[in-house]
Amino acid sequence: MREMSNTIKGLLFCILLGLLLLPLIQNKFKCITLMPLKGAIIESEKKYINAPDWFSGNYQLQEEKYLNETFGFRTFFIRLNNQIAFSLFNKAKANGVICGKDNYLFEVNYMNAYYGTDFIGIDSITQRIEKLKFIQDTLRKLNKTLVVVFSAGKGSYYPEYFPKEYIRTKGKTNYDYHVKLAKQYGLNYIDFNNYFVENKNKSKYPLYPKYGIHWSTYGASLAADSMIKYIEKVRNISMPHIFWNDVALEDAKGTDYDIGDGLNILTTLKGPKMAYPVIQVQSDSGKMKPSAIVVADSYYWLMFGNTFTKALSHNQFWYYNKQVYSDDNQNELETSQLNLNDEIQKHDVFIIMATEATLPNLGWGFIENTYNLFKGIHNDPLLDADFQRKIVNLRNYINSDKNWMEQIKKKAVSKKISVDSMITIDAIWEIKHEKK
Repeated sequence: MREMSNTIKGLLFCILLGLLLLPLIQNKFKCITLMPLKGAIIESEKKYINAPDWFSGNYQLQEEKYLNETFGFRTFFIRLNNQIAFSLFNKAKANGVICGKDNYLFEVNYMNAYYGTDFIGIDSITQRIEKLKFIQDTLRKLNKTLVVVFSAGKGSYYPEYFPKEYIRTKGKTNYDYHVKLAKQYGLNYIDFNNYFVENKNKSKYPLYPKYGIHWSTYGASLAADSMIKYIEKVRNISMPHIFWNDVALEDAKGTDYDIGDGLNILTTLKGPKMAYPVIQVQSDSGKMKPSAIVVADSYYWLMFGNTFTKALSHNQFWYYNKQVYSDDNQNELETSQLNLNDEIQKHDVFIIMATEATLPNLGWGFIENTYNLFKGIHNDPLLDADFQRKIVNLRNYINSDKNWMEQIKKKAVSKKISVDSMITIDAIWEIKHEKK
């Protein structure tokens, strides 16, 4: 009996030792091919030893980080941990992702945009729209066209699926005031956010995915078609149209499942079938194909090189007004490497696109830079794009600070100005003081 007991103990020890050694074996020999993690993953690099790093302790820290992030079966254990959090506690182990009712996935900034907790203020939005109006009028004199596109937002589209702990009273929103003032000032604009909400229960296919953050592939195709027809109308031209006779119904994939992928769990989430149109393009015979610059967030990726681009002679995508992607497959550039005036001369149509969550930084400096160019203004820190972004960020912080807001209200009363204006004045003073 004692011998059998010792045998069992020895066997259990060997099994335990084997389990402990498995990650080392996997790390060395890659016996099993594992699915890599998805999302914005930065892999650690092997740090090679040298005297300065060794004696400073930097090598040891880097090596520890490298070993922690590269051991065998790491991706499996991460997915297992994420699966447990999602299935048992309805928690998403992905940055900024919230699990809503019925497992609808959101990013928290879309909820903030829907309720207005990221509101940048009426004065700031008015100044932005006034600049856009000036840019539009100036471009029109050059036979060029500006169009502002308000993309659909998941917060506005699916508010009924917000988790209870995120539900609050809705206040002033950036989206509402941008659209209101765009209409008031006579801007060329398309409001897809409103269109999607109005057609939510009318559309034959889903306009927004359950497990994705962007509009659906089908919704983006409809938007691209509308943008082509809108530009035709504004410029009084005839452009090639996109169309589809066939639609494939499949499980969500690509951007229709981008948050689902970002969860990095073991299972694939089930949801409604998504529509994938088989896009065709009209012959361009007798049609005009303008050249366009599109300054946008990630919502434009579903159109770039595919639907909307097909109706253009040339298209540059200025991603967050930083990276420049071109449909002629040139090497990637930075907008800072381009001459803005030269690029304006080369193109016919200028589109600024943002969803409700990215509206606080609409244009990402393009509006300010173009306004300054047309006005002949140089070296004014108040009109610098980076300075403007700092103002927006600090305004958001001031709004979240109760003590600061109490002081703001008192100052606004004493100066006989709006609270919104006082927030901007305080933000400008703080940023200037910080620089000095």
